[in-house]
Amino acid sequence: MGWEVEIVVLMGSFVNAAAIILGTILGVLVPVPVRIRETIVHALSLALIVIGVSMGLKTENILIPVIALALGSAAGELLNIEGGIARLGAVLEQHFGQKAARGNSPNFVQGFLTATLIYCVGAMAVVGGLNSGLQLNHQVLYAKSLIDGITAIFFTASLGIGVGFSALPVFLYQGGIALLAAFVAPILSGPVLSELTAVGGMLIIGISINVMGLAKLAVGNMLPAILFAILLSLIF
Repeated sequence: MGWEVEIVVLMGSFVNAAAIILGTILGVLVPVPVRIRETIVHALSLALIVIGVSMGLKTENILIPVIALALGSAAGELLNIEGGIARLGAVLEQHFGQKAARGNSPNFVQGFLTATLIYCVGAMAVVGGLNSGLQLNHQVLYAKSLIDGITAIFFTASLGIGVGFSALPVFLYQGGIALLAAFVAPILSGPVLSELTAVGGMLIIGISINVMGLAKLAVGNMLPAILFAILLSLIF
């Protein structure tokens, strides 16, 4: 695959990352009082819960996401995935956050971690990456870019500049799927994608609980559940 083709394949992922950055810039430029920030966080969390529930109901066998979450959480805790994401966020904050935030970053790492999980967990990222890689069709990722860009404005107003740096893992994740689409597409059949979507929805509900401050769930450490959902779906 020549570099010209790779650029075309990655175009959807690039636009998605750019939309998140643009949304973050707009979120920084528009001053939002603390009281309004908190209300925005709660409103977005409620919307995410609805999205998560609708995705969770996609499952065709509830045992698959239950077992996948249990096994994935155990694996994630052993690997300390959330700690790794948090450390990456801390490094980015140290090098860029203080200069870029201009007083609008109440919690750089939280914003980075929350946005990374929300933008990467879900069927649109997977399906969009596959379409980009297999068909050079970026329509799904373009639609996701619009959604992510708009939500980035409000997440930045509430969680700070760290939201914008989630564009890097989003680009790497979706771009990786696009480049490897020919290899992973045969695995991700309709039933498999349904269980992947269901687990992703449950993780989004966990993210919403964290954002609202109701509890502190290590959602990042639950990410391997997505891989276990795929594996269990193929087995059963």
